[in-house]
Amino acid sequence: MESILILTHADESGSALTRASLEAVTAGLELASRLSASLTIGIVAPDATAPASALPSTAARLIAVSGEAFSRPRYATDAAACEALCRAAQATLVLAPSSSRFARIAAGVAHRLGGVIDTHITALGGPESIQASRWFYRQRIEAVLTRNHRPWFLLLDSGTHAPFAGPPSAPSIEIIAVNLPPIRTTVTGFRTPARGAQTGAPDDGSLSVGWETIRPDAKMLFVAGAGWTKKQPDGQTHAQQAGQLILGFLHSSGASLGGSKSLVDQGGDGQPVLPFLTHMNQIGQTGATPRHAKGLSTCCHGEEPHVVGWRFIAERRAISLDPNCGWTRGKADVVYIADAFQVIARLNAFLDARKA
Repeated sequence: MESILILTHADESGSALTRASLEAVTAGLELASRLSASLTIGIVAPDATAPASALPSTAARLIAVSGEAFSRPRYATDAAACEALCRAAQATLVLAPSSSRFARIAAGVAHRLGGVIDTHITALGGPESIQASRWFYRQRIEAVLTRNHRPWFLLLDSGTHAPFAGPPSAPSIEIIAVNLPPIRTTVTGFRTPARGAQTGAPDDGSLSVGWETIRPDAKMLFVAGAGWTKKQPDGQTHAQQAGQLILGFLHSSGASLGGSKSLVDQGGDGQPVLPFLTHMNQIGQTGATPRHAKGLSTCCHGEEPHVVGWRFIAERRAISLDPNCGWTRGKADVVYIADAFQVIARLNAFLDARKA
């Protein structure tokens, strides 16, 4: 019989589990129920009491490592913590969110325990065995993996399961002792890009590099294509106006920003650019494949690279002047045949008025 361990960790505040951790809890509960397997949930946090209150109090054994050493991500302490949790749980299957904190240590922990690991898992199926699904070749080929070797570590991509939600509880937590190695790394703090009001556009209307535009937990993905910097009906380019409209929409809606490869590459071609857009925003065949509840594509021609990047968006909409573009012909759920400059300007005015 399988024994399942779900590894979770607290967010930056230390008082709550991350959304990705709660998604892993959902996946683990479903798998344990289907296989009739024992379930353990492990927590890495400076104080596990508050994060544990969001977890089911009767469905699983709760174990945790606590202390100031685990308040910040660090390879040495996180790897030691997860190793201790795995040994305490004696798990044959270990599920963990594919967060930056766990992604960098999971392979090392699996090696210490003589296990194997697979990453970017999107689904766990199989009626009597474990079948893990993931995508290859730029999200174009889906594979189903099975392994007999144990322990088997599986890193779950975020956005593939609903986060666990239940009433607050006061579960019993078993604290696991950890033998920490000598710590040579000291976390002195975090440095993040400068932010305007709610990470929106600068107050002076300028297009400053470094404004936060990538928001993995946002409900909407806003994708900008190269059309924003091309000549408009008046024969001129309006990159400055385009940038202000886009930043204004991100500020008002809280959406995350994506870009086509043709747009993010323009900076090296001597063409008008949006300075806040980098290759980190790139989606598609050579970029990211985000998972948001809704998506709005603007000024994108909708060919295959863009379609690949959008395939996991639940509800897809687009703004295009061409009724025969790739998005219009079956790639989007709704298409608005209109000028993106005018539509986004109207949307910004509406959202600002509603906030006021």
